[in-house]
Amino acid sequence: MPVLGIECRSACKYVSLPMYFALIPLAAFVGCYLSLAWLLRGSVRLPLDHANARSLHTQVTPRIGGVGIACGVTLAMSVYWSQELAALLAAGFALALVSLLDDYLDLSAWLRLLAHLLVVALFLAITLDFSVQWWFALFMLLALTWMTNLFNFMDGTDGLAGGMALLGFAAYAWIAWSGGNFPLAILCSSVSAAVLAFLIFNFPPARLFMGDAGAVPLGFLAGAVGFVGWHDGLWHGITPLVIFSPFIVDATATLLKRGVASEKFWKAHRSHYYQRLVRMGWSHRRLALTEYVLMSATALSGSLYLDQTEYKWGLVMFWGVFYVAVMVAVDLRWRSAESGI
Repeated sequence: MPVLGIECRSACKYVSLPMYFALIPLAAFVGCYLSLAWLLRGSVRLPLDHANARSLHTQVTPRIGGVGIACGVTLAMSVYWSQELAALLAAGFALALVSLLDDYLDLSAWLRLLAHLLVVALFLAITLDFSVQWWFALFMLLALTWMTNLFNFMDGTDGLAGGMALLGFAAYAWIAWSGGNFPLAILCSSVSAAVLAFLIFNFPPARLFMGDAGAVPLGFLAGAVGFVGWHDGLWHGITPLVIFSPFIVDATATLLKRGVASEKFWKAHRSHYYQRLVRMGWSHRRLALTEYVLMSATALSGSLYLDQTEYKWGLVMFWGVFYVAVMVAVDLRWRSAESGI
């Protein structure tokens, strides 16, 4: 039985679905843009990101992008409501609330992790069949919690995380729409549209950052929507991994290397591959545009080869070889720069 069906319950039931597909994301875009424009006027106290030894920026910058994205998605889903989206939305907003508190109060890493595990566990309790094996439920708990945090680790330079979310959720929306799952398609397109509005303020040079209130729920949704789409038969299990591989590979490889080196991988640092490129002279704009090209390629390849089973593992091998080659090249250049050669 699908996790998300295609039955639609909307306040505007006399409007056709194709029109919804245009109007609902537009509401998300407008809601995000207007809320961020209002917040930047300084009417309320904003959480601020202060530059430190681990930052790639030098100026104090508001961390309110996630608030705008949440406002945009909330407006869109209030116009178009589907009961099948309730678990996804509730979990996403719960994570946004916890993360907003963190942006203001700087919660401990272990308290944040506990909250993430609890929210993901409740989401899985609602969506998983009771007949699933315990090891699968545990695996999904760890995998979705991992994804929830990985996106946050990649939110460290202007325009990067926003661009990945824009393209990744647009790919999800296209596949879900093509597969007839209109509620999921409209949710993903609304997320993508809200992020597009955020990028107006975040593209280099950024006037505001996404903050944990944006990065954490977006990471969760990237993983949770990927799981839901697989469960509903919309795509193969590797499709979400290919689409979002630019941030999955960078964050996972970096954290594994730090763990092997006995470093505290949960602490803030500047050793991600994208961070090292900036530290070696790349501008934020150049990095963002390069990542957009890469993300477009992974989103396109993950979508095009959706139904071609014989090519799936070849696609995985291609991207695996590509990422290894890129990481080796960056590592070699970094060592050369450190040694002064």
